[in-house]
Amino acid sequence: MKCILMNKNTEVLTAEYDSITKGFNKLYKINNIDYAPVILNNIYKKNHNQNKILEGLTEWFKGRGIPSWRDDLDILLSRLNINTPEELLDKAFGLSLSDQYWVKPFESKIEWSDINFFTHDFNSADFTNATFSNSHDFSTKISLISPNNTTDGRLKKTWIIKNKVRYLLKGGYKSEVMQPFNEVLATMICERLGFNHAKYKLAIVSKKIVSICPCFINENTEFVTAYQILHGLPKESAYEEYINILEKQGIKNARQQIENIFILDYLILNEDRHLNNFGIIRDVNTLKWLDVAHIFDSGQALNILDYNDEEVIINGEGRFFYNIESFENITKYVKDFARFDLSKLDDIPEKFDDLLHKYQSIAHMTDRRINKICTLLNSRINKLKRLQIGSD
Repeated sequence: MKCILMNKNTEVLTAEYDSITKGFNKLYKINNIDYAPVILNNIYKKNHNQNKILEGLTEWFKGRGIPSWRDDLDILLSRLNINTPEELLDKAFGLSLSDQYWVKPFESKIEWSDINFFTHDFNSADFTNATFSNSHDFSTKISLISPNNTTDGRLKKTWIIKNKVRYLLKGGYKSEVMQPFNEVLATMICERLGFNHAKYKLAIVSKKIVSICPCFINENTEFVTAYQILHGLPKESAYEEYINILEKQGIKNARQQIENIFILDYLILNEDRHLNNFGIIRDVNTLKWLDVAHIFDSGQALNILDYNDEEVIINGEGRFFYNIESFENITKYVKDFARFDLSKLDDIPEKFDDLLHKYQSIAHMTDRRINKICTLLNSRINKLKRLQIGSD
């Protein structure tokens, strides 16, 4: 299918899309590469080779979809009556709620304003039910015209609309329930410390605890991942290079905002700060880089996968750009510890304890585990206070 990759109302490039392989195999024309996804723009500037551009375009497009490692993917695909998640990519023009890119059939008269999910409603109830339901008898025919076709990540998730606001629901992993609670904990900490963050709350869907947060992208912006920004650059100096790029693009307090992310990760032992869950927000009309993106996706924390009823691991390792490092080493990149008023966190363990107990019967968490988790959280706060004093 000959098509045009669009960024909202701007034609980016014209290419041939293979609906069998779900990739692009022929490049007809570069229309406006400046409006391309940042990763594709980087590839184009480095190498005008058409094969490289097509490879990058296909990688980027497939990366928009539901991954093969999504929790209970086989159940979801069965309920959607499809064989692979790639089949969803072109069902709704490749539209997303993370950016404004879409695939327009060549010579079609359709416009972004006719189809985008920021201003048009979509049926979210059926997809949500297909994702989270425990029912073995599922015969609902589900509309595939949905932004849920383009949600990455391992955890079960769906977009919904509530009072005209787009919210993302996200569950825990299999029988583990802590991810949603950790997202709310991250929100509590960020609010106290003044960090820019996505605001998570808890909800119950099909008798499961999920996190819910509003979409922080609107019809005029896009989320650009750190992976896209750093693609093709030396890995050894990624941290400083990333900050330099953001500062050159005019983002204020770039270094402090990146430090904030890793301070949060230290406090909650977040082990999964990979290059696709932090980045920047860009205006799709002017291409101006607006700000560091809200802190989000902090659920893989508090040793949830290493939890042992007999002990709590109080140290650990996190991701720092391309490296795996101890959290203590990561804090060494913070230049000004004095700016954090950690006394604002003194009652956070108690409030988190209250939250866990409030949902205890649904989460099936023992008092022992709740106590150990909150003891761990308290120890992290106190440990960071000691590091702060030692840095003076």
